[in-house]
Amino acid sequence: MRIIKRKKGKKEYFYLQHSAREKGKVITKEKYLGKIIPKDISKIINTFKKEFKGQDIDAKLEKIKKGFQKEWKKLPESAKEKQLQEISIAFTYNTNAVEGSTITLDETREITKGISPNKPTRDIKETEAHNQIFLEMLKNKEKLTIKLILFWHNEIFKQTKQDIAGKFRKYFVTIAGHIAPDYRKINQLMKNMIKYTKQKNKHNPVELTARTHYRFEKIHPFGDGNGRIGRLLMNYMLWYNGCPMLIIEYKKRKAYYKALRKDEDKFTTYFLRKYLAIHKRYL
Repeated sequence: MRIIKRKKGKKEYFYLQHSAREKGKVITKEKYLGKIIPKDISKIINTFKKEFKGQDIDAKLEKIKKGFQKEWKKLPESAKEKQLQEISIAFTYNTNAVEGSTITLDETREITKGISPNKPTRDIKETEAHNQIFLEMLKNKEKLTIKLILFWHNEIFKQTKQDIAGKFRKYFVTIAGHIAPDYRKINQLMKNMIKYTKQKNKHNPVELTARTHYRFEKIHPFGDGNGRIGRLLMNYMLWYNGCPMLIIEYKKRKAYYKALRKDEDKFTTYFLRKYLAIHKRYL
């Protein structure tokens, strides 16, 4: 990053210039500063760096999306079905384990085959329900609405938490020091969130997913199950935007929770870095 000066006749003009290597080529971009160097130049430099970096990340995310779609189209239907089942097992195990389920990965696979381990009935039923609703979500594209999110919650918890299944909370809650919004504002906040997901021209689909997930978790609309529904929403958005999905691993849950305690931009940075690392084979 440097400031350069150009002369046109007797007049001088200043530009901010930044170069980076992409695909073996050096790409240079400039930003006009004016006839004098602005007093807030440090702020302008930081903003320009973020814009430059953001464009680079968007290009990588787009490459991942195209690479995934190209690979997916080549697979026969039977192979696609098997892959989705394996993704569902891994996702169901991890998302439930993050929330304290005692069911192991192997036991999750057994449960999907109708074999019940010697574990709490609640954990078994929630594993069965989550696996089923996840697979249905992938096969039956439905418009994202509050009604759909309530349906997911009801299907997963109707056998284990009948008093709260499919209902927004009607009381105040505090989560890890975060005071969730007034329950009387939940409906409007959720409407705003759904509306936000339509802004596909403003953000890359993966970034839009990250920011939506963060906002959902901060709204914390349910009495319980917010993490699981939030991660279900996350993969709904990725899948129906043509992007490979993301599993928050149980073993790395601390980094995930730490990121959620930060602000939206920092959580988004965490999410994008994780996404790029997991799907780097498409780059």
